[in-house]
Amino acid sequence: MKDLRAEQSEAVSVSARSLIGLRDAGESLALPDARIRAGESGGYLSAYKGRGIEFEESRPYQPGDDVRNIDWRVTARTGRPHTKLYREERERPVLFCVDFRAGMYFATRGAFKSVMAARTTALLAWSSHHHGDRVGALLFSERSHREIRPQRGKAAVLGLIRELVAFAQWPGPASPPPVVPLSSPLARLRRVARPGSLVFIISDFRLLDEGVERHLAQMARHNSVVLISIHDPLEAELPPPGLYRLTDGHRDALVDCADPGLRQRYRARFTERQKHLRGLCRRYGMSLIPMATNADLMASLRNDLLRRAAA
Repeated sequence: MKDLRAEQSEAVSVSARSLIGLRDAGESLALPDARIRAGESGGYLSAYKGRGIEFEESRPYQPGDDVRNIDWRVTARTGRPHTKLYREERERPVLFCVDFRAGMYFATRGAFKSVMAARTTALLAWSSHHHGDRVGALLFSERSHREIRPQRGKAAVLGLIRELVAFAQWPGPASPPPVVPLSSPLARLRRVARPGSLVFIISDFRLLDEGVERHLAQMARHNSVVLISIHDPLEAELPPPGLYRLTDGHRDALVDCADPGLRQRYRARFTERQKHLRGLCRRYGMSLIPMATNADLMASLRNDLLRRAAA
């Protein structure tokens, strides 16, 4: 009975100990480096945008300098043309945008989507640390959000894990919070994602409003963006025909799953959402990793990330 309770607890919540325990597994993951390829059929190949560059200094203009790098402020102040010099950042920023809205606290098989999101983030954060990259994040729910500035080192990963544990705890059947569209956190993410970052957006990608595509398009211009779409098998296909009682803790409903028209519309709605995500990836050079709540998380990530690293 104790083992059963522990197994059930791990399916609906995470602990700092369990996420720290993923360190060895995470360090065995190969993050995308030069090029990345989506894991869906057809493969959406996109060039990795490269590590960021930082302004280092201005010096007097010399013949052959790129005129696009002229420092107009220094030129105006001194009366002599000056050129901006840049240096390549030694560490790549790796940013995680993780969805902890109400719909993520759900699963009929495997673990809650919120738990899968937290574990996925921890694994990828440990991999980033192992490869010498800086780790940052934007965690959000309907009630709050937390921005973590990219930093290097084990302490940065442990700080992220503390926040993941706090966000991933199921808040219980409280009053329904106000709806937060995905475009809102993506707008914040655009402000903190520096050019050359590797950005993982981990969500079930529900409530895709018109601003989502605009923000993703702008972010993908200067960063490598990977969408990790988490879904429960029940969201893809209704259960066997029968009469089912559903509740969100506040309202109850009876659903007749024997209706073939309902089953077809339900399946089509999920398929259309996945098709829309694939289309976004194809259009803007992003990658897509689909993830089910009952999937082998480590195997799924290793297969997809190794394929991207080798592309």
